[in-house]
Amino acid sequence: MQPDTDMERFATLDFEASSLSRESWPIEVGLSWLKNGEVQTWSTLIRPAPDWDLADWAPQSAAVHGIALEDLQEAPVACTVVDDLLANLGDRVPVSDAPEFEARWLFRLMKAGGRATMPAVEDYHQISFAIFSGMALDMLYETLERRPAPHRAGPDSARLADAWRKAMQY
Repeated sequence: MQPDTDMERFATLDFEASSLSRESWPIEVGLSWLKNGEVQTWSTLIRPAPDWDLADWAPQSAAVHGIALEDLQEAPVACTVVDDLLANLGDRVPVSDAPEFEARWLFRLMKAGGRATMPAVEDYHQISFAIFSGMALDMLYETLERRPAPHRAGPDSARLADAWRKAMQY
């Protein structure tokens, strides 16, 4: 694969959630992609759907991402977020460094937004190792290591896309 052209086929996906439990639900989604060698990012908070259990809100998770439950009351509803997410995703493949978690939260979001199907979430590390090697791969992981995850969906997804951008320079 040619990294400079093929990387535009992917979008890095990240969620922040109510907790890390099996019953958790998404509170923020971020999507980043490369376009003409630059990172593009879209993100939004998510208003809890009526059937999401507010008892699953974990103060420990809120301490990590810094989002208060009250901040979600005026956020867009799930169906609006799903429409915007899919519009920004386009025909790109969603990729995550934690695909099991992201797929669970994407499923919950899609279901709350009235969608029966969802795109498969691919593994960021598998894609990275399939496309990059040598110094490019070293630069990718050095970039990630030097920039700790800020634990906000937009900046977290942008961090992953930016590491790909850096790797493409080698």
